[in-house]
Formats: sequence, C-alpha cells, structure tokens
Amino acid sequence: MAVERALISVFDKTGIVDFAKRLAALKIEILSTGGTAKLLREAGVGVRDVSDFTGWPEMLGGRVKTLHPKVHGGLLFRRKNAEDQKQAAEHGIAPIDIVVVNLYPFEATAAKAGLTAEELIENIDIGGPTMLRSAAKNFESVTVVTDPSDYERVARELESTNETALATRLELAQKVFATTSRYDGMITMELERLSAEGGHVELSAKPVLPERVHIALRRQQELRYGENPHQAAALYVPAGRPPAGLAAAKQLQGKELSYNNLVDLEAARSLAAEFKNPAAVIIKHNNPCGTAEQATLLDAYLKAYACDPVSAFGGVLAFNRIVDAATAEDVAKLFVECIVAPGFDEKAKSLFTAKKNLRLLELPADGLEPQHELQLKRILGGMLVQQPDLGEIHGNELRTVTKRVPTPEEMHTMRFAWKVSKHVKSNAIVFAKDGATLGVGAGQMSRVDSVKIAVLKAQSSLAGSVVASDAFFPFPDGVEEAAKAGATAVIQPGGSVRDPDVIAVADRLGLAMVFTGMRHFLH
Repeated sequence: MAVERALISVFDKTGIVDFAKRLAALKIEILSTGGTAKLLREAGVGVRDVSDFTGWPEMLGGRVKTLHPKVHGGLLFRRKNAEDQKQAAEHGIAPIDIVVVNLYPFEATAAKAGLTAEELIENIDIGGPTMLRSAAKNFESVTVVTDPSDYERVARELESTNETALATRLELAQKVFATTSRYDGMITMELERLSAEGGHVELSAKPVLPERVHIALRRQQELRYGENPHQAAALYVPAGRPPAGLAAAKQLQGKELSYNNLVDLEAARSLAAEFKNPAAVIIKHNNPCGTAEQATLLDAYLKAYACDPVSAFGGVLAFNRIVDAATAEDVAKLFVECIVAPGFDEKAKSLFTAKKNLRLLELPADGLEPQHELQLKRILGGMLVQQPDLGEIHGNELRTVTKRVPTPEEMHTMRFAWKVSKHVKSNAIVFAKDGATLGVGAGQMSRVDSVKIAVLKAQSSLAGSVVASDAFFPFPDGVEEAAKAGATAVIQPGGSVRDPDVIAVADRLGLAMVFTGMRHFLH
C-alpha cells in the first residue's frame, strides 16, 4: 500500500535531514514537532506541525504534543478493517504510515553528575514510547523507525516500490519493543534512587544492588558453538546502545569465534588492563599461564611465554599496547588461538596473515577499561548478582606482619603478583620475579596443592621470587612449600585463625610477609 504520511520527532538527529528529504521527494507529507520541525524547515524540507494536524496546541511545557486520538488513531487503525475505516472517516482520522522516533537520552541523563530529581523525571519520555508502541503494534500497515541505521534501508524500499516490505516492518517493530522494554527497565531501576522526604522528592546515590534488575539484550553474533560442539551459543549485547569493550572488538582475520574463545579473551583482556607499562598475558582455559609487565612489549611477551611454554601452546594472548613487528615475529612462532590488542601495526598484520585460522581482534578505545557492570550468574530458578571485583590495595593499606620487612624490589614484585592472582581461579598461587610470573597454581581444592603445582610448572629457578595467594593460608604448609622452592616474600590477605602459626613459620624461614586485608576469590 502506498505511503502518504510520516511523523518525525527525534532527539538524536543523526541522518534525519537526508532521510526526510528522501521522503519528501516521494511526495510523502511530513508531520513533526519542536526542534525536529525547526531543523527540517531550516534544511528546506516542507513540514506540517503536529499541532496543526491534530487541531490542538502543544501544552504543559511540551509534555503533551502527540498524545492525541488523531495521532494514535492514524497509527492504530487497521487499514483492512471496514469498521476501523468507517470510524476513522467519521472522526477525521488520517493515516500515518511511517513513524520516525527516538527517545530522550534517559540513560545518559541518569549518569550525569549533580543530577536533580526533577531532571531525572523530566527526561522520562512519554509521547515517544507511546507512538513507537502504537506504530509497532500496527506493523502490518505502519513502518516504525527508531534507529538511524535503518534510514537507508527504509528509504531504498520506498524509492523502489513506494512501500516497505512486511518483513521489514515486522523486524523494525521487534526492534521497537526491545528498545521500549529496555527503556522502561532503565527507568524502573533509576527511580529506586528517588525518595519522598518532607513532602518533596529527593534523589540519592544509585543503590549498590538494585531491587530489580532489567536486562534487554540483542543477538549480535552467532558463535561456532558453546563450551562444547553440541551446545549452541551466541554473543548478545545491550539492546538500544552501541556495543562496547570486547563485544565491540573488530576481528581482523581468522576463523569465527567460539564461546570459549570469548571467555578466554575477556580473561586475557581484563588482566592486561591491570598494567600501565607494556604487558603481555597468555591465557589457557580461563587461567593465566604467563603474565609479564616490562619496558617493551617484546620483552613482556618473551617473559610471559617463558613462564609455561607447554601451556602457552594453543592459548589466547592479550597485549595492552599496539602489537609491533618485533613482537609479532616471535608470537608467530607459537600456535595460538586468538590475540587481542588495541591494534596491530602493518608489519605485524602481514606476519600474521600466513596463519589463516589465527583470530586477531582489535579492541575499541574503551577496550582496556575495567568491567563496571554487575556480574550475573544463573542458578536453577534464579540469578546471582554481584559487583565486579574492582578492589585495589594502596601502599598504606599493606601491613607487614613478619620481623623482616620486604625490600623495595620485593614490594614492587608483590604488587605485580597480587594483580595477577586476582585473575587466577581459586585457590590461586602466583610466583613472580622481575615483573613476570614464574609459576602459577590454579583451581585446586587445597592451597598447598596450588603451591606445589605452581612450583612444578615453573620453568626457571624460583630463588628470590615472591609468592601471592588470593586468600589466606589456612595452614603453614603452603608457606613452607613456597620457601622450600626459593620464595623470599609472601603477599596474602591474612585473616585465618592460624595466622600466628603462619607468621611464625615465615619468621623462622626468614621470609617477609605482607597482609592486604582483601581477598580475590575467583570461581
């Protein structure tokens, strides 16, 4: 059916002028409001005000402009229903065939510093979601566009046939309900910050854990498979906003990604992001088998690789700098599944081209940021929600508990090893020296076994190393094993009922021991 009329009212005006011009060229009447109408007129596009169309002015400070039967009747009446057609004619309701609406930026407003309760409330869009829902419900007759990236597709279809395909209208309607669902979910969570005090409404800080959690996701990419080939998997990203972080990484080459690839890539990326100097991380089955922070990226990679060359085979790598040719040349000697970095220079890309199955991922600008979103994990019948582990230790929070005080070099290495231990599955033990891991023990049922495995995995002498433990030593045996292997200093949270016994053993063996007062369990 031919398109006669479009209603355009957008906050995000990206591409709207060109799109409106293409509609106008097809002799489609354009209705509009406020700033959108002004912009289109200034661009030479003929526009009819919605207030003229409805016969009612905008009122209540702009709160009421499109909430009118002539607007919603024009959107909702069923073109093929005789009774709807009769009532539309009786009441002077003209069809509106296209709705182009996007919403007030509630999410961005809610994140502003110094926000007032009034600002938060006034940025709740009412007319926009209402028009979107009306149009989307009647997708059999109405084309609804809320994403500027869809302008080109809609314009091309209209220019070709003077109508849009039913499949297009259905897909756009589905996108609308995903958008409004997410929008209402955000409002629900943000309104938890409001409280009524003394007859007026006040805005407080965001709750650590909201009463309700609303998540709207859209499928961005199907994956090769899940943890195993018989499991289907896909990558989903927040609906209604552009992808960010690892989810927005650009794959430069290689096979399609699997679920396990992305789990390991996130583990690698998040650890690489801990360091300010050039750093390299090698992940195997979600655990770091080598990490180093050095003066150059090549040195960092070589020291990370030296920690456990056997496990590095078939691993996932992350760098916190653009990968240069010298580093790429050495990395190319090893079989790895994936590499993620802020970028790759042209020579590095050329060197990796020969490895056709190797997946190269280039991080976006925010790709080395820590994870700030709530972490979710399903259990049967429910969902566990927690804050991400962003805990850091500062110099004045470290407490030396042994007679021997750590040397400045030991203290520097302990800080490095502590950062790595945060990213190792519990029970976690990390031996380190000179800005590199020497041995890693992960995921064992007893801490002393993690120490023994870390010693077993070490490819070089542990003499003069420090050891980091993600949680306290419940018995002295773990410290004794570390000292036997050559460790001279220990960093651990403390807090065990046997701390005095552990400290006494450290003193007897001449170790320096520091308590952080913070643990880093990772399950």
